[in-house]
Amino acid sequence: MSGDAEFFNEMRGADGTVRPAYSDYCKWFDNQDQKLLRRKHGEAETNFRKTGITFNVYGEDEAEERLIPFDMVPRIIDAGEWRRLTRGIEQRVSALNAFMHDLYHRQEIVRAGRLPERLLRHNEAWLPNMVGFTPPGGVYTHIVGIDLVRTGPDEFFVLEDNARTPSGVSYMLENRETMMQMFPELFLRCPVEQVSDYPRRLAKSLVACAPDCAGDRPVVAVMTPGIFNSAYFEHAFLADQMGAELVEGSDLRVVDGRVAMRTTSGYKAVDVIYRRVDDEFLDPLTFNRDSVLGVPGIMDVYRSGGVTIANAPGTGVCDDKAIYSFMPEIVEFYTGEKPLLSNVETWRCADEDSLKYVLDNLAELVVKEVHGSGGYGMLVGPASTKKEIEEFRHKIVEDPDNYIAQPTLSLSTCPVFTKKGLAPRHVDLRPFVLVSPDKIDITPGGLTRVALKEGSLVVNSSQGGGTKDTWVLKD
Repeated sequence: MSGDAEFFNEMRGADGTVRPAYSDYCKWFDNQDQKLLRRKHGEAETNFRKTGITFNVYGEDEAEERLIPFDMVPRIIDAGEWRRLTRGIEQRVSALNAFMHDLYHRQEIVRAGRLPERLLRHNEAWLPNMVGFTPPGGVYTHIVGIDLVRTGPDEFFVLEDNARTPSGVSYMLENRETMMQMFPELFLRCPVEQVSDYPRRLAKSLVACAPDCAGDRPVVAVMTPGIFNSAYFEHAFLADQMGAELVEGSDLRVVDGRVAMRTTSGYKAVDVIYRRVDDEFLDPLTFNRDSVLGVPGIMDVYRSGGVTIANAPGTGVCDDKAIYSFMPEIVEFYTGEKPLLSNVETWRCADEDSLKYVLDNLAELVVKEVHGSGGYGMLVGPASTKKEIEEFRHKIVEDPDNYIAQPTLSLSTCPVFTKKGLAPRHVDLRPFVLVSPDKIDITPGGLTRVALKEGSLVVNSSQGGGTKDTWVLKD
């Protein structure tokens, strides 16, 4: 790949030697028949298609279903690196949960002048309905995905926090399952931490967050918007793996002050709802009155302590990219410690000086919408034409509060399997974190997304990216 020398190659050092984490894998790979590997790569794609591991791309007219490309070369992280990462992730997630409690109670961080009040006043994700209410167990962010990028041997940065409804864990699990089916001998050679127990850990963590009115065996349900949602495969997959019911809003109703689901023997109370429905559609009596995806009255039951909703309504504030830019202050305010994981330098276009800098340097920066996701609504300056840059400039000038900007990072590369052999491509990592009243549980691995297009820095599946299995090596 042209210009690759400037990027940190996770498999090989600058002199071409294999890094220790990849040592056993490379010895195995070098002894494989390349024709056999190509065939296996094709088989993996067929397997994903049969399993139905697709996502929807929303166009102007209709949703188009696509296969998420899978690359069979694992991304490998050694035990020491993972320990350092988990300490930083735990600290950050702990701070996020404390931040949510504060935002909906005394707002001490605003009173202390560490966070501008306007970031809440103009924030659609901040819900007045949550003010003064504490969810069961004090947990707001039950499932969190922290997007990490690497730029050097010991340089990891948090790119985004995903605390609303983080997705992608089903791909982490299916990627591992596929690798174990294709190359079982590899897992005898390389001591890899398992991820297959994630659904069990998720179920256990959710049960620990059940409300006081739950019985000895709390009932958990996964609430989906339905089959046309882009992540429906994941909703159904997780419900099945957890042994939980998969429900839509139409399957639920409020009965005697509890949320109950329809069964063949009548309505049965549900204690914990792992919802994959956005806040505004949760309850037509509280939010969007036209919603047919939610449950009328569910927010009243929630506020009275009759059900746990994971993640808590209003946690979308954590996903806001303007809030993200204050995360170093947020971590220090609630933990009393300096952040172990750094943010990417961020310019808030709402600030006059920052706006001037961004407009003067658009060709070198990545600009994102404050509420954007999925790689949409962003400008990657170095990869854009002059026309695209000028069009984006007008958008920023018209609504500066809606944008933040960041430098174009030299993302690390991992090898992918191509017809010509292994080739470096840029990657990021989304570890998945489970939060219960007395524990923060991080699955050893996560979802590695890879920019399959040579030179591309955009890893999102909606923008042509793929995924690969992530190995954390045992000590």
